[in-house]
Amino acid sequence: MEDMKPSVTTSNCTDGDAIGARFTALCKNGLSLDEKTCMEAIKLFKETKHLLSSNVSAIGSGTLEEAERFWSSFVLYSLKRLSEKSGENAQQGSEERGFTLCQILRATKLNIVDFFKEVPQFVVKAGPVLSNIYGEDWESRLEAKEMQANFVHLSLLSKSYKRAFWELFLTSDANIDKQQDVTSAPDYVSEYHRFGWLLFLALRVHAFSRFKDLVTCTNGFVSVLAILIIHVPIRFRNFKISDSPHFVNKGDKGVDLLASLCNMYDASEDDLRKTMEMANKLIEDILKKKPCLASECKTETLKNIDTDGLIYFEGLMEDPSLSSSLNILEKDYDDATRNKGDLDERVFINEEDSLLGLGSLSGGAVNVTGIKRKFDSIASPSKTISSPLSPHRSPASHANGVLGPPNAKMAATPVSTAMTTAKWLRTVICPLSSKPSAELQRFLSSCDKDVTNDVIRRAHIILEAIFPSNHECSVTGSLQSANLMDNIWMEQRRLEALKLYYRVLEAMCTAEAQILHAPNLTSLLTNERFHRCMFACSAELVLATHKTATMLFPTVLDRTGITAFDLSKVIESFIRHEESLPRELRRHLNSLEERLLESMVWDKGSSMYNSLIVARPALSAEINRLGLLAEPMPSLDAIAIHINFPGGMPTVASLQKHETSPGQNGDVRSPRRLCTDYRSILVERNPFTSPVKDRLLAFSNLKKAPLQSAFASPTRPNPGAGGETCAETGINIFFSKINKLAAVRINGMVERLQLSQQIRESVYCCFQQILNQRTSLFFNRHIDQIILCCFYVVAKISQLHLTFREIICNYRKQPQCKPQVFCSVFVDRSSTRLNGRTGQDHVGIITFYNDIFIPAVKPLLVELGSSGTTTRTSRVHEANNSNDGPCPGSPKVVPFPSLPDMSPKKVSATHNVYVSPLRTSKMDALISHSSRSYYACVGESTRAFQSPSKDLTAINNHLNSTRKIRGALNFDGVEVGLVSDSMVANSLYLQNGSCASSSGAPLKSEQQ
Repeated sequence: MEDMKPSVTTSNCTDGDAIGARFTALCKNGLSLDEKTCMEAIKLFKETKHLLSSNVSAIGSGTLEEAERFWSSFVLYSLKRLSEKSGENAQQGSEERGFTLCQILRATKLNIVDFFKEVPQFVVKAGPVLSNIYGEDWESRLEAKEMQANFVHLSLLSKSYKRAFWELFLTSDANIDKQQDVTSAPDYVSEYHRFGWLLFLALRVHAFSRFKDLVTCTNGFVSVLAILIIHVPIRFRNFKISDSPHFVNKGDKGVDLLASLCNMYDASEDDLRKTMEMANKLIEDILKKKPCLASECKTETLKNIDTDGLIYFEGLMEDPSLSSSLNILEKDYDDATRNKGDLDERVFINEEDSLLGLGSLSGGAVNVTGIKRKFDSIASPSKTISSPLSPHRSPASHANGVLGPPNAKMAATPVSTAMTTAKWLRTVICPLSSKPSAELQRFLSSCDKDVTNDVIRRAHIILEAIFPSNHECSVTGSLQSANLMDNIWMEQRRLEALKLYYRVLEAMCTAEAQILHAPNLTSLLTNERFHRCMFACSAELVLATHKTATMLFPTVLDRTGITAFDLSKVIESFIRHEESLPRELRRHLNSLEERLLESMVWDKGSSMYNSLIVARPALSAEINRLGLLAEPMPSLDAIAIHINFPGGMPTVASLQKHETSPGQNGDVRSPRRLCTDYRSILVERNPFTSPVKDRLLAFSNLKKAPLQSAFASPTRPNPGAGGETCAETGINIFFSKINKLAAVRINGMVERLQLSQQIRESVYCCFQQILNQRTSLFFNRHIDQIILCCFYVVAKISQLHLTFREIICNYRKQPQCKPQVFCSVFVDRSSTRLNGRTGQDHVGIITFYNDIFIPAVKPLLVELGSSGTTTRTSRVHEANNSNDGPCPGSPKVVPFPSLPDMSPKKVSATHNVYVSPLRTSKMDALISHSSRSYYACVGESTRAFQSPSKDLTAINNHLNSTRKIRGALNFDGVEVGLVSDSMVANSLYLQNGSCASSSGAPLKSEQQ
């Protein structure tokens, strides 16, 4: 068999002296580091070199030379970020280490995209070493996830800015075709373009402070566009302000520039004006330009523009002043960022494609390639919609006017989606009261005791913990200004989360009262864990709306003291009870639920284990041996003390009672999140994911029960579950969700590998048996690791020629793929001695398969192979020598479930035809003149005066015909092009009905 173990031969890695010598040369010659910094870098490299030697094949393309360059860049980046001094020696220490990430990547001949793709491997492997040297908080100081998110945001913003600039302004090159796609234009970047980007970066550095969220930054670049419009000489304009379809907000005094831009980009006019004030202040302070009221200036660039409230800078864009301003802005950016080691954000304007890199950092959803690359705008037919930020929309498609030529269409971008979602928060949630409504107060007062004050006090404490204010008052100057901006930002987010919390809580109480036929919801409304989950969900949606590059998930879990398992209990209810929730936020919560189910609920410290030991007592020994139980959830008092809550200590006795009462708290021990494993939020499915690749889980068919039972004590009997405890009911529902998620992923792999439905059911049956009878295999692991092993072992039993290499290769193409899944699998050798090793470790998936998986599941697989297809519908009994057998009440093995319809769905195995639900709002975008023949929409004919039934008949006749037709679907006698597979993001594949039989075969593990 092929060897897929992530290791290399000894002969390739034993030359430690040569590797060390090359790293030393890189430090001294490539980066010109001073002696002290060089010695520290060499020391860190030596401390982690053994990890490089054992993980070469898991890094990059798997070659030693490339892995060495990656490892060197990781070491240098870690040294820069973690060795920075504070206090009086900060400046001196930073000067000694005055190298940036971009300099590191240039010296190691790497690009930014590849660096961020591979850095999670280093963080997982080198974490213990970094913790020993730099302390337990090393990961938060490293800020690798935050910098990656920042890079993705900047990639998106730079594309939006460039597209808008090319639509609004000419360049000095008269030969450029103005109608061509802006991303395919020549590399020429005008000085005005550069000025705008540098001014935008100055805003990010000086005004936006730490919380550089995508919405705030979009307001920043829109404000820069406004400044450019009123200052760039009119001869460089690509529009006429008086009759441009871009600027439709007009009054007696002329075009209302800011209102028009807000309509184009779904921005808030108040926020845009505040950002404009910041930008004008920077021009005044940094460039030393004198501001003038635009209404008092007589200049050609202000003609036909309503100048009320606008500021004008005389000569700002004139040639002598412009060159000087560019130099000043460059120097200011250098001074502000030189000592931080951050990404040099000017790279996006310098057209350095070799440094930006190619590929995606978000599972294919966000294209973060170089500036000359395009968005994947044809990821799905259903994705091609008219967006508030799409510069290439028709004026008729948006009454407010947009950038772009008539009849042009473009896919929605992540920036436009963020602005649209922010508009929902601004227009639907922000106008609400920051206090409980009269209806909600009715529920709160109907409890055994009025809990209104308890709920209000808890809300203030928990939201202050999630969005903490900076109470430092001793600072002055720019730092004081930054703290003020931080506090304003935090206060706004607290209010948004609070209003959303009250709104959804009221809807939940109404539904719960209908289920229970009583308004007294004491059990639910006094449950501390339930409220904290609601706060976490509300805060996460607010953060997801603004797309902040900091406070990434699971920050809300850490700050509320709950675990992933706790949050998973409310996500479905939260979505169901907020009907106005935008689609992107629904998808965000669904993607979070996937993350929780696939790995986070299995992490050490998850409250799931506190329920599992009650529902499955046979697993308690293993759970206790591995130390998986959650720690007590911090009390409200403890959180108030930790955050120095200004309102003083909560004194309501009922809060303290319900925090400690095992009957109300929701678990045997109140848990808090402990696991701090590295997770690349942007590699995992995020709100930018294409709907084709977004696996929305259809859990609505699961049994609905009163929400309060989900948060009751695990040992408490569940009244509606026939004698089951609440823990047993909760675990059964949880296992049902795990099976549903596994079915979706197994189905995706089967389609990608073109395997038979029989293999699909066998793999699913194997997974179910392991979940029910070998549950401990999931502890501290990712469910995809079990799925991959199930594929290989079923292939062996079925005598199907399928190697682990092929399985891994195809898994890499799955939207949820993360290299850590198959490169870093948890193993515990405390009770046994394998390969001469003991203790806990992380190994490659083949080592896990051979050493752990096969010995644990072999009795099940023997029966699976001997009984053939009967195992698909009958339960496999456990062998007598098992210590982890089926427990009473375990769910029975069931056939492969019906899955939610994917959109678009392939409906023919021989023809390239897809069917997708179509909303009216998308009809215009899809049925354009150029692409009309691609689609047949029920309710609207593809030909004038022809009934939809005739269209469907034509489709059916075509699909049922045996005649081979290449390149055309002939609905009306006119040959038209087929929709290619690339149009649906290559996420659905032809199924091959023929496959090897599933007859029994000798079981043989893949050799290492």
